[in-house]
Amino acid sequence: MKNVTVMGSGSWGTALAIMLQNNGHSVMLWARRDAQIEQMKTDGENKQYLPNAVFPEGLQLTSDKEEALAHGEIVILAVPSKAVRQSATDFAPYLKENQVIVNVAKGLEEGSLKRLSEVIRECVPQCEVATLSGPSHAEEVSKGIPTICLIATPNEDVAKMVQAEFGNGRFRLYTNTDEIGVEMGAALKNVMALAAGMSDGLGFGDNTKAAIMTRGITEMARLGIAVGGKRDTFGGISGIGDLIVTCTSMHSRNRRAGILLGQGKSLEETLAEIKMVVEGVNTVKAACDLAHKMEVELPITEAIYAVLFQGKDREDAVLELMNRENKAE
Repeated sequence: MKNVTVMGSGSWGTALAIMLQNNGHSVMLWARRDAQIEQMKTDGENKQYLPNAVFPEGLQLTSDKEEALAHGEIVILAVPSKAVRQSATDFAPYLKENQVIVNVAKGLEEGSLKRLSEVIRECVPQCEVATLSGPSHAEEVSKGIPTICLIATPNEDVAKMVQAEFGNGRFRLYTNTDEIGVEMGAALKNVMALAAGMSDGLGFGDNTKAAIMTRGITEMARLGIAVGGKRDTFGGISGIGDLIVTCTSMHSRNRRAGILLGQGKSLEETLAEIKMVVEGVNTVKAACDLAHKMEVELPITEAIYAVLFQGKDREDAVLELMNRENKAE
């Protein structure tokens, strides 16, 4: 058994802390705000981000980052994608040589257009870095509902160690050395979930959603391969698997955000109603910039960008996709 620290007490970080404590590890869950720690200690659950998921006995809570990072042989970085660089920079002085960081955020960094593992390695070069990804809602993992994910890193020994420590009879982990493909799939599927939700909000049907998902995985693979990912990765757990769960479930905050947008709410109103980070919104700008840089065509992603940031009418955006020039698949 390992000492594990989870840096970030949103829904996914909390769910992983619960699962890993139940696995028999010594787990410490860190939150930035003292008030949240006190609330969780009082309630025995994270009512703000993961209500009704009761903390198991022994789960430790702290807002002291030095204490938290000293505890963990494995450190799970569970902060929003836009906070990864600042968080990794803040944590770097307390991280030891060869300590293992498992990133669970999904996205691309705006400006640099880097994958999150690249950002983390820049900030904490002394550590091993891996990425946990796959079709996994926090609400279900915290309840022990059977789930598969994968751990991606070029270092197979690290991948196998995390696989062995994190897996259990209801949480199965595969390993994958195609870190680029895994991270690109994880980031881009959130954009497609916005599109799928928008289609639902507009009142379109299953045919439309199937079209978005099938053409969406094509876009994801097109850009992912252009930056060095492997085609097969997009047909697997972090590609089509994550796309399915994110585009079809009401657990998905990206799909829920898309529904609200499709119903006519502004981006500001949508984010205020969701009350949690919607990673697809953060990712779509970087994805479009990266596509332009690599000279890759992403019509669905470009349409979502136009709706979110250029005032494009939602229905017009969908219908324009349908009326693009005829072509072979």
